[in-house]
Amino acid sequence: MARDVPHDSTRLVIPSTPLAVRQALCALFDTLMPGPITQPARDAAQIVLAEALNNIVEHAYAQSPGEIEVTVTFSATGLVCSITDAGLPMPDACLPPGDLAPLPQSGDLPEGGFGWHLIRALSQDLHYRREGGRNLLSFRIDAKQLLP
Repeated sequence: MARDVPHDSTRLVIPSTPLAVRQALCALFDTLMPGPITQPARDAAQIVLAEALNNIVEHAYAQSPGEIEVTVTFSATGLVCSITDAGLPMPDACLPPGDLAPLPQSGDLPEGGFGWHLIRALSQDLHYRREGGRNLLSFRIDAKQLLP
């Protein structure tokens, strides 16, 4: 795990494995977070980052392993997160809509299908593009959730 820390940013480069994602999230939120944030902002950032990173591991790098670069920066508008990988592109080169499927009548909740809904609900300025064989995903956690 590489770390390059300008005064208001944290950057990690991790292997595309579930264990590396868990370790990076723990490191990021336990010790590397570049500044004080409220608990709601911390929770939102942790959920969105976990969903995005796990999607990269499961889908973008489904055929072969690689590296994921995560940069978290404080700005006047909030906590800005950028994620880059060289895995497979998003289907149709677009972000999934994040619509929730109707719940089954049986009352059993589905095991998945909530990730993009959570990402879209908890973040702002969500953008994806494919450039030079790399996926670039960015989002912001609103400053209203940061300390005043």
